[in-house]
Amino acid sequence: MSTRKYISYSEIKLWNECSYKHHLKYIKGLEGFRGNLFTVFGSAMHSVCEQGLLDPKLDKSKHFVEEFEKGVAGLREKGVEIDASLYELMLTQYELIIATFEKELDSYFVNCEVISMEEELYETIDGMDLKFKGFIDLVVKTEDGRYHILDWKSCGWGWDARKKADKLINYQLIFYKYFWSKKHGIPMDMIDVHFGLLKRTAKKNNTEIFKVTSGAVKIQNAMSLLQRAAFNIGKNFSIKNRTACKGCDFYKTEHCK
Repeated sequence: MSTRKYISYSEIKLWNECSYKHHLKYIKGLEGFRGNLFTVFGSAMHSVCEQGLLDPKLDKSKHFVEEFEKGVAGLREKGVEIDASLYELMLTQYELIIATFEKELDSYFVNCEVISMEEELYETIDGMDLKFKGFIDLVVKTEDGRYHILDWKSCGWGWDARKKADKLINYQLIFYKYFWSKKHGIPMDMIDVHFGLLKRTAKKNNTEIFKVTSGAVKIQNAMSLLQRAAFNIGKNFSIKNRTACKGCDFYKTEHCK
């Protein structure tokens, strides 16, 4: 029986992909994916978006480079091989994002009030002795009284329509909406959810914000998945999904043959 106290969206996503891989990483504590330049770029850009809104005088370019270099140093400490050409390329790809993300926010959420940034969720899952844990990048309130949850995503040229509509990707925002509503006692029909794309290789529109549908049916389906994942993880039930082996860090290792 698992004694874990909380579950996160990343766990649910991994469990849905392969519950045995989730077992190896989160229950047995085996190290798998250790990060790469793409995750480091994303983390550094998230930091710029947060700190840049907190401090209008922040030197955003300097802050990005410092955070990026810190992340690269962390990869090297973990023994992750660094692609030198990609590293140099990424140091030319952040400026247009930095120059546009605040303008995009201002034009998308006109006259908004920032409610919170990097807000932690740690709320009890209905009917379970288990909490949902997550961090919301940004919450704003618009003049019509509606609240808007936004999650930044770093990417290459952008997302196509299929990825924008991917239900599992969207469930991250659905969980945030559900538990943020529960935390603050704000009706869910007063909350909208959005992704903000920070695009490294786009030739224009390097920042794009779009709304994700989050009606009652989608909320019900997302919560049903969460309940199934939490129940099976709690019971230590896991099976190998052989269709998800490609690219898995544990594939053909002593842990998963």
